Amino acid sequence: MNISKDELKHIADLSNLYFTEEELEKYAKDMSSIVEFANQLNDVDTTNVELTTSILGEYNVFREDEVKPSFKREELLKNAPEQQDGMFKIPKVIGG
Repeated sequence: MNISKDELKHIADLSNLYFTEEELEKYAKDMSSIVEFANQLNDVDTTNVELTTSILGEYNVFREDEVKPSFKREELLKNAPEQQDGMFKIPKVIGG
């Protein structure tokens, strides 16, 4: 499949790219080669090939959400420079 300079210019315009006339000619040839190479995949027989979604064989890498023992609030707040109502107090960072 050949990509024309007009087609490449249209794609470039959509992408806010600007090419000289020489670049359009060169890139149109390069793009045509890339598309031809990719089209070779259409000739590959995949009739008996099993669908692959992961090469690692893992299907669910997430663990169950479990409640586990943690630190006590008082112990964590000991390190806070400032605290208020059992929470870290931090400087206001958004407007006004």
